[in-house]
Amino acid sequence: MKNPWTKKNPFMSMWLSGANAIAGSARGHATTAATRRAQKQVTDFWTAALTPPEPPRRKKRR
Repeated sequence: MKNPWTKKNPFMSMWLSGANAIAGSARGHATTAATRRAQKQVTDFWTAALTPPEPPRRKKRR
């Protein structure tokens, strides 16, 4: 007598394949967003470091 629990289930296979594709896509989007954010932080740091600071503003005397 065959065990029904060891039989292949094509619907489960399709569902897992689709879930894996969605998870891979989400991972790719998250990685890209994190990389962009890190690159922006580095760019902002060097831009701030290389530009001269603004002179302090003086109060107007009345």
